[in-house]
Amino acid sequence: MLWQGRALEAALPRALRSLDDPSDRGLARNIAASVLRWLPDLDELIDARTRMPLPDDARARMVLRMALAQALVLETPHHAVVATALPLVEGGPRRLVHGVLSSALKAGDSLPDRPLLPEPWGQRWAEAWGEKAAAAAAAAMAAPPPIDLTYKSADVVPPPGEGEVSLLPGHLRTRRAGRVEAWDAYGEGDWWVQDLAAALPARLLAPQAGERIADLCAAPGGKTMQLAATGAAVIAVENNEKRLTLLRENLERTGLPAELLHSDARKFRPEAPLDAVLLDAPCSATGIFRRHPDVLHLRDPDRLEETLRIQAALLSHAATLVRPGGRMVYAVCSLEREEGEDQVDAFLDRHPDWHADPAPAGALPEGIREEAPGRIRTLPGDLAEIGGCDGFFMGRLVRDEN
Repeated sequence: MLWQGRALEAALPRALRSLDDPSDRGLARNIAASVLRWLPDLDELIDARTRMPLPDDARARMVLRMALAQALVLETPHHAVVATALPLVEGGPRRLVHGVLSSALKAGDSLPDRPLLPEPWGQRWAEAWGEKAAAAAAAAMAAPPPIDLTYKSADVVPPPGEGEVSLLPGHLRTRRAGRVEAWDAYGEGDWWVQDLAAALPARLLAPQAGERIADLCAAPGGKTMQLAATGAAVIAVENNEKRLTLLRENLERTGLPAELLHSDARKFRPEAPLDAVLLDAPCSATGIFRRHPDVLHLRDPDRLEETLRIQAALLSHAATLVRPGGRMVYAVCSLEREEGEDQVDAFLDRHPDWHADPAPAGALPEGIREEAPGRIRTLPGDLAEIGGCDGFFMGRLVRDEN
């Protein structure tokens, strides 16, 4: 996956096609994710026990990474680790893998308290947000975060159970295990999985019943469902047909209405000006590394130019869709200032008829604050005592009346 430049979720269906048992598929997914979370540290252990460094894409290195992740992260019994690793190098460097693995396990090799972040992210985030935030990011990389649920009505949120907490009306944070499809009220469509930070842009937009609102780049649909649940008339615009299908399925499960449009958001033009637009723009996605550790191995901060150009174009186009006095929320699941704060500042420079507007009362949970009026940044370390949240930037913008 790494040397092919493919995301984990895109690579897994083909990789797991020979596994019928859901538990086997879940284990394989956990092994892959654990390798990605601890990759630099696993490679340090491997390199310390080989006379010459193995190539990054060598089968022996990949097998050792998986085996050590099983033993040191997932705490699989050592005999089972060895028994499953060696068949993967039949006809190859079996003796090398057996020797390195056996010596590491017998010596009691261990991983540090928190992973090393893949280069260049640790240094980059330390410079941008401070050493404390970079250290919090490393700690957050170590294990999957809790799961946040957004309910389509605050009235149906169950009382928090043991280890659960509700941070806003219509929100529940849980550490339940297993397939979410088997959880209570999933089939009834009462809720959907949505990280707390990802749920904030729609709350910042403060949609009202009867308003005409566009959700641009809308899939997989969490924000569309939030908007529709308020009674707003929502147009969900998505350029990726497969992702649009997923959005449609989510709406059908929850029973929430929205008009779906398969289109490039830069070409979308409603019949009449809109009351509001939510633009969750394409981005580097570095802020969602807690659930998708592969992004830090696949993204290159030196290759943001095209993404930045698309974001700026989307912002400028979205501004033309909104009536005077209307509003827009721009959001990215990114920890890169160029994609967040800098984009909004540049937009406001280009569009003097727009201004940043403070967050509505009650839109943000305790512990998340505006860094400036209309600008909200969530960072590693925010809400860490209750499980943290993804890295996001959100800008709330209003078009002048005249």
